[in-house]
Amino acid sequence: MPLAMTKDVFITCAVTGSGATQDRSSHVPRSPRQIADSAIAAARAGAAVVHCHVRDPETGAPSRRLDLYRELTNRIRDADVDVVLNLTAGMGGDIVFGPTEAPFPVNAQATDMIGATERMAHIAECLPEICTLDCGTMNFAEADYVMTNTPGMLRAMGSIMTALGVKPEIEAFDTGHLWFAKQLVTEGTLTSPALVQLCMGVPWGAPNDLNTFLAMVNAVPTDWCWSAFSLGRDQMPYVAAAVLAGGNIRVGLEDNLWLGKGQLATNAQLVERAVTITENMGARIIGPQAVRDRLGLVKRGPAGVAA
Repeated sequence: MPLAMTKDVFITCAVTGSGATQDRSSHVPRSPRQIADSAIAAARAGAAVVHCHVRDPETGAPSRRLDLYRELTNRIRDADVDVVLNLTAGMGGDIVFGPTEAPFPVNAQATDMIGATERMAHIAECLPEICTLDCGTMNFAEADYVMTNTPGMLRAMGSIMTALGVKPEIEAFDTGHLWFAKQLVTEGTLTSPALVQLCMGVPWGAPNDLNTFLAMVNAVPTDWCWSAFSLGRDQMPYVAAAVLAGGNIRVGLEDNLWLGKGQLATNAQLVERAVTITENMGARIIGPQAVRDRLGLVKRGPAGVAA
């Protein structure tokens, strides 16, 4: 594939995620106020899109509580800085099996598996401009944990997103996820051109070597819009790789806690570093309204109505 470097690039900041990172860095936000403040700071630093999960404010554990999502959404929409809101819809698809010789019954305390409508409840409540659609099932790092997204579940969730007028961001952790995403567009469940996030280096999805990355890039239809990221120390190299290969970029504390060796980062610092890399490559950072125009997004006001 001939390289066609992106000239107008948008940055997504993945603000907190659901991983067990809050005890590894004091900069990982947990309450709706903290998550919103960190998202707003990232927007001021140059992020056009903020991708948000919520956490239990007391424990930092991942949460699906509607009141937390509503508070977070209202705080971001009430802010004096503009930004595109992207909420996760990946929660509620977790199965943790029992030990290898007795996988059933599943670990009920750790398993969080619910139906499509319930998984989408906070999206219907808050109506963000974008929400994520993890477009496949995969072994996800831990020994007995499976991130579960069946074809039927994805069709149901994708249909709800389309009906709500919320743009799905297809999270592709491997090439088969892109294959199924194209099937969803062919069937009319999702509309084209689609938006894709290439998730590199997540155990045990697509490894983050450049050969695999270019295979993922080449599998994205030419009229779709895509971004990419990798984890930890590879986060910033993938800023350059994504721009060089013709895409947009994602950084943030969901994927990486460090600015440098021994130096814990904030979301704003990671965005600032990405801006510097991108502009030094000769590309231009675009803002939230340009992203809305490119993707056909509907901006919502503080009450969730079109602004």
